[in-house]
Amino acid sequence: MKTAICTILFSCLFFFTGCINKKLDYSEKTVQDSLRLFLDLANRDSLPPQVRLNYNKKAFGIIKNQENDSMHRVYLFRVANRYFNLNNLDEYGKTTKIIIKESESKNDTLALAKAYDYLGDYYKNPEKIDSAFICFWKAERLYRKLNNQPKAGYIFGKIASIYSYIGDDTNTELYSFKALKALNGSDDQNSIFESYIELGRVSANRQENQKALEYYDKALEVANKNEIPSVFHPKITVFNNIGVVYQNLNDYEKAKEYFKKGLEEKKLFIDKPRAYAILLGNLAISESNLKNYSNLPDLYYSSLRIKDSLKDFEGIITSKRNLSYYFLDMKNGPKAQKYAHEAFLLAKKMRRSRDILFSFWQLAKIEPEKASFYKLEYIKLKDSLRYEERKIQDKFARIRYETDEVILQKNKAVIQKWTVFWIAVSILLSGLVFYAFRIRQSRQRAFFLLISRQKADEEIYQLISERHQKFEEGREKEKRRIARELHDGVLNRLSSIRASLLVLENKTDSETVKHCISQVAEIQNIEKEVRDIAHGLGRDLFSTKRDYPEFLASVLEDAANKTSLKIDFEIDKAIDWNALDSRKKLGIYQILQECLQAISKQETGTDVTVRLYKNNSLLVMEIDGNIINPKNSEKEQTLKDIGLMAKRMDANLRISHILEDRTLIRMALPL
Repeated sequence: MKTAICTILFSCLFFFTGCINKKLDYSEKTVQDSLRLFLDLANRDSLPPQVRLNYNKKAFGIIKNQENDSMHRVYLFRVANRYFNLNNLDEYGKTTKIIIKESESKNDTLALAKAYDYLGDYYKNPEKIDSAFICFWKAERLYRKLNNQPKAGYIFGKIASIYSYIGDDTNTELYSFKALKALNGSDDQNSIFESYIELGRVSANRQENQKALEYYDKALEVANKNEIPSVFHPKITVFNNIGVVYQNLNDYEKAKEYFKKGLEEKKLFIDKPRAYAILLGNLAISESNLKNYSNLPDLYYSSLRIKDSLKDFEGIITSKRNLSYYFLDMKNGPKAQKYAHEAFLLAKKMRRSRDILFSFWQLAKIEPEKASFYKLEYIKLKDSLRYEERKIQDKFARIRYETDEVILQKNKAVIQKWTVFWIAVSILLSGLVFYAFRIRQSRQRAFFLLISRQKADEEIYQLISERHQKFEEGREKEKRRIARELHDGVLNRLSSIRASLLVLENKTDSETVKHCISQVAEIQNIEKEVRDIAHGLGRDLFSTKRDYPEFLASVLEDAANKTSLKIDFEIDKAIDWNALDSRKKLGIYQILQECLQAISKQETGTDVTVRLYKNNSLLVMEIDGNIINPKNSEKEQTLKDIGLMAKRMDANLRISHILEDRTLIRMALPL
């Protein structure tokens, strides 16, 4: 039924792949539901191992096609866990290596540390114990980098167990203490328990039995909290180890008491048959030393049968060696020899050097005639084991150093990389700051130049105005002088003639008339003189003082005389020129001059019209005609200059190229 459900889910997944967005969302939900279902089924102990394995492979098939994000790696860890639970260590190792690769690509330190921990468990066997050590060492460094003390303590405990396996009691003790320190206040009771067990074993190996009992008592306190899953039966380990310590103290009665406590644990034989067999064997040793033979050798045989069914070769060697000692005590030489040789041969077959060493010592007792040979072999093997232990310990020390060195070099490389990066960033920022500073300086310089130019323009206009004013004052002075001359000269002469002609009132003789007629000719001379003066003064004689619009008109007249083009101009009399300050008047004059200079450079083209008129509250100046030749290289600069002048006056400027030879410039300036 469950397989059918999975098939339906996958069918839905592939059916909806090509649908619209809403269906794509539904398809994604279907995939996630399928994934969770497969992982759940792969973790059910009620299903056959092969079925669970198939579901786990299906889950992995979905995960490997997903994006490498945090949830993707979480699902990969779940797949790895299920492979481990199914004892499929090859797939477990492959999956873990994939997690390491993907965690490194995403700089996920937490996932990377966890993956190295998993890979360490994969390598944790006699042939690859050094690889396991490297993985745990890397995991511990990463957890410490994350300041995750509980996880670092958990890994310290695993490193301690590896040192215990190779017989390095010093480092076992060191890392067990490190684990306890890091785990202080942690909820990881299992790791705390294991650390106390390791410290107890180290103390027992050193014959510090009282200290060993203290550590085992602390381990028992942790086990009594019932926070470690009951399926692990943590108390069994404590009871067995305490019993062995009492055996070392020759207190076999006390030892027997603890072994029996262990055997009374519920479901022990079902959950941990190997531990049950060990307790039986140790109980048999205590009974044998107490000379209680009623249950012997049945206890030895029961222990051996369980170990044999589990293919626990280490346990089988120990049981056969214990049976050999038992039959030696019972004066049964042949059986003692039989079990001793069987233990020796199995130890050689399994390449268990320590068991071979114990067998040499035992055979020396059982076969006195070959005692010297066995003792010599014992010494040689013991020396060899010490040498190998030293080599292994040195190898682990070298691994520690090299791993730290690699990490150090990697950190140095990262630091150098970041140093180079920050130096480059600093140089770039310095360059940008310098560039911004230069730009700011340039803008300030341009601003000051603009201010200076405005001041200079105002001064120029002021000078022009003063010059114009002085010119007008001179003209007025000259007019007054001429007026005086007319008054003093012409008028006096006319008065004299008038007086001469008044004589006709009294005299009418021919002589008098003749004289008066001659005065008429004088009047004609005066008339001619007055006419000449009038013609010299021109219109100015009758005009008022010339102002700004007349000044502009004179500028336009001068420009018209310098070009072949016709320039028409019109200035609206309604404009209140007094409303404009000198800066704006100067700006109008400068724009007009700029356009007139451009016009003067044109040889051919349309005529030009200049209009200045009032439009509501605006003064509008329009210049229409052949002003700017598009082919002229100075075109852009001329337009730019006109634009800047208009901007300084806060005027609205529009330049339109109507035809190829015609341009319209329109400027509107608030009055």
